[in-house]
Amino acid sequence: MEGIRPVFYVSDGTGITAETIGHSLLTQFSDVEVTTRRIAFVDSVEKADAAVAEIRAAGESSGLRPVVVNTVVDPDLNALLAESGALMLDVFAPFISPLEQELGLKRQARVGRAHGLVDFAAYEQRINATNYALTHDDGMDIHYDDADVLLVGVSRSGKTPTCLYLALHYGVKAANYPLTEEDLEGRELPRRLRAHRSKLFGLSIDPERLSHIREERRPNSRYAKLDTCRSEVLAAEALFRQENIPVLSTTHTSIEEIAGKVLAKLGIHRHMY
Repeated sequence: MEGIRPVFYVSDGTGITAETIGHSLLTQFSDVEVTTRRIAFVDSVEKADAAVAEIRAAGESSGLRPVVVNTVVDPDLNALLAESGALMLDVFAPFISPLEQELGLKRQARVGRAHGLVDFAAYEQRINATNYALTHDDGMDIHYDDADVLLVGVSRSGKTPTCLYLALHYGVKAANYPLTEEDLEGRELPRRLRAHRSKLFGLSIDPERLSHIREERRPNSRYAKLDTCRSEVLAAEALFRQENIPVLSTTHTSIEEIAGKVLAKLGIHRHMY
């Protein structure tokens, strides 16, 4: 591990916020090799001391100063964490003072509020949307009247993970429909999709990348052959153009970015949970 910068996401809650922000920051320094570790639920002196010991050990092992992206709200625990000698990046610190001044209020340091179960209606919406995505995955249920989004594309182009991400993070009911060889040979929008044209969004992918993904799923199959993948992708993209369906390549695009672009293009306004 020597020479690889240790990065820790430390939180008194789940650590999701720290990890999300920390990951976004690290993408701006792609030439730096790092190893990351999330330490969640650091809500006591004992847990803070254990985190400090782990962070120090990582620094000694790597020969580099660790970086800590921190969302712990208790100032006393923060003071303990600072004793690790790491570079401390407090996610909340730059924003608290300006907000207190603007709002005329002092912060109420509450642990785990960002991802806690505080809005039961919103939580139920996410659960319902997740169940919807699962039951409408890969054309299993073709009744799309309740769908907010209907992703269309060839098999293994990223439809299922995008649907689940939209459900879990935005409470969006997202279904997906896999374009089969029969659909593509017909060279027109499948009948079952025509009534839902306004909900359609196409996902495409580089044929070589698709072949690699399919090869892992079904090795040495016709399904995974590059010629098959190339033919299917070209036919799907031609269909999207013909039917004026918005489309995005998933080859070098993260699930988060795909979801954001789908929502923006279809005009769906939901806040992230």
